[in-house]
Amino acid sequence: MEFHEKTISSKNIFQGKIINLRIDDVSLPDGRTAYREIVEHNGGVAIVAVKDKKIVLVKQFRKPLDNTLVEIPAGKLEKNEEPQHCALRELEEETGLIPLNLKPLCSIFTSPGFSNERLHLFFADEFKEGALNRDDDEFMDILYVTLDSALEMIQSGEITDAKSICGILLYSQFIER
Repeated sequence: MEFHEKTISSKNIFQGKIINLRIDDVSLPDGRTAYREIVEHNGGVAIVAVKDKKIVLVKQFRKPLDNTLVEIPAGKLEKNEEPQHCALRELEEETGLIPLNLKPLCSIFTSPGFSNERLHLFFADEFKEGALNRDDDEFMDILYVTLDSALEMIQSGEITDAKSICGILLYSQFIER
C-alpha cells in the first residue's frame, strides 16, 4: 500500500519570526480526506562540545515548558544558512568556544507528527577561545560535566531535552569508545 498523502489545499494561518503555521487538506491513501496542522521551522543545530573530557552544557529557562532545562548548546538556522556555519556561530555565542574540528553526527526530526523542524547534531573537542555574544533575551549558565555525570542526568530526568539526550548518547556510543 502506498502511504503518501496528497495535498489538496493549503492555508497559511500564522507567519512568525521562528515558526509558521499552516493547515493542509490532504487525500489519504484510502481515498478519504483529512486535515493536517503543520508547523514550519527553518531547523537548527546542536553541538556536543567536549572540552578537557567534559561535556559543555547550558542551563536556561524555556518558556513553552515554563521550566529551566539543561541542554547541549543549540540554535536555530537562519534562512538559507548552512548548518555547519550555524553550529560555529551558536557555540561561540552561547559558550565562548570556537570549535576547530566540527564533525557532523546526524540529523533528526524533532516532532515529525506536526513539524518539519530538522536539527543537525555536531561534535567538537578542540577549541580556541572566542567571545560570548548571546542574544539580548538569552540568559544561561554554562556547565561542564563528565560523560558519566551526563548519563546520570539523563537517567535521573535532569536532562530531558531530546536533542541533548540524542547527542550525548551518540557521543557515548560512537565517539567516546
